[in-house]
Amino acid sequence: MLDIFRSIPTQMDYKGQKLAEQIFQGIILVSAVVGFIYGYITEQFGWTVYIVMAGFALSCLLTLPPWPMYRRNPLKWLPVQESGTEDKKPADRKPKRHTKS
Repeated sequence: MLDIFRSIPTQMDYKGQKLAEQIFQGIILVSAVVGFIYGYITEQFGWTVYIVMAGFALSCLLTLPPWPMYRRNPLKWLPVQESGTEDKKPADRKPKRHTKS
């Protein structure tokens, strides 16, 4: 059962993060405006809160999971390079000495 959860991708690229942020802010803004107008017309502040909360829930559903539309531009990582410091043993290294000022 844990293999099912491990197979779910969890990363999101930078352009996907920007898109998710824009979608999140747009939905919150639209729901706030619609909620305010509807609450003003009906003179019920509760409806304003419900509409904004519904917009928040919708925006979380659309932006928090790493949907495939947020993973279209994966990062190209550099290949691993071997460094020469692995060959040296800790005893072979000279200790750093600080000079007196």
